[in-house]
Amino acid sequence: MPSKRPSWTLDPDMEGIDLDPSDFGCSVALKRVPNGDIFSASRAGDVDRLRYLIETGVNVNARDQWDSVALYYACLAGHLDAARMLLESGAICFEHTFDGDRCHYAALNLKVRKLLKAFEARPPPLGPLQGELRETFLNCEANRAFLEQSGNLFTGSGIGSSEASNYDHFPPDVVFFIHGRPIEAHRVILSARSPFFKKKFESDWKDRREVRFSREKLSYPALHSLIHFFYSDRLEISVEDMEDLVRICKVCKCASLEITLEKELIHQKFAEYKSLRDADNSQKRFILQGLSLPEEDRLPAAMNRILKICLANSSLEHNMQNGVHNLVASIGALKINDFVDDLADVCVRVDKKIFRCHQVVLASRSEYFRARLSHMRDLQDEKDMSSAATLPCLEEHDLSMEIFKKMIEYM
Repeated sequence: MPSKRPSWTLDPDMEGIDLDPSDFGCSVALKRVPNGDIFSASRAGDVDRLRYLIETGVNVNARDQWDSVALYYACLAGHLDAARMLLESGAICFEHTFDGDRCHYAALNLKVRKLLKAFEARPPPLGPLQGELRETFLNCEANRAFLEQSGNLFTGSGIGSSEASNYDHFPPDVVFFIHGRPIEAHRVILSARSPFFKKKFESDWKDRREVRFSREKLSYPALHSLIHFFYSDRLEISVEDMEDLVRICKVCKCASLEITLEKELIHQKFAEYKSLRDADNSQKRFILQGLSLPEEDRLPAAMNRILKICLANSSLEHNMQNGVHNLVASIGALKINDFVDDLADVCVRVDKKIFRCHQVVLASRSEYFRARLSHMRDLQDEKDMSSAATLPCLEEHDLSMEIFKKMIEYM
């Protein structure tokens, strides 16, 4: 007997595109490929094999020797169920990219094309950490303004203006100005992702809340795209700006991303677009998911490295003996003297132990901490911060050190 196929339920935003659950079956007789790769499984419509490969962490946006992605084969053969599985796992279908252009052009029928359109308008599938840090980045007014002006907000974020206005904005602790245009950011995120930024925040920019770049050739769209990537593990940039981004990656020492972009630049020079044959490079886009990079160069691994440093510093005996007031730092001037390697800007006292943490992570990952930190900032605004010489401190009761440690590791 044939094995049962998964039953799909349609989301509300797909109800108006003439798709129903019966469409998510095989359009041609299925061929089982128990040992096949993601390309052969997509071409055959073998969703069991495809599901297994996706669960093992295979890159759904990888290209084969014919420059085709798995989604292309699913669309070409008309396998809606296989195509949807790939899309829900992060397959890129934006029509103005090389891979998306080919998928739309090769779609076997109108229903496949409508499925691509439905997912094109959705927010990208991101993990909890990536999604919530992305929201924090995009709720900084200057960052959102650029994407809204360039018309890329719907593809890059999936957040609408009304949705963002209702979100409790968490302020940046550093602002970059490129040709007078601001990019708002948080030191710990940039330091975790880039050795260049880490070194700068430990030295030249240690006490600065604003950094102004004077180089005329520095591209604002390219730097904005890179910093957005640092938060979300998803890069979106116009092909026109890719060379500028490669140069910035070289300076920021983002080696794996630089290599990937250089390869893609070579590919773009000879790429044969279908629908976008006559479009210029400002209209063409390149999208990269973090899964395309080595695990150690993705956001979770980067934040885990910072966490380990914080936990090591939190374990030092003089932290517990001398208390909070001898931890030298200031939320106002961001002076960090004792521990320049963790960039902590808040500490949490739990059961007589002090944990060094980061406000942006706590606020992005927890509504409870977002409210507490907001209240703390309101109180500090009423005081003269020029005399502050310690990290602000939150105190948690009825919680053990072990449980709090597990919680911040999860966050």
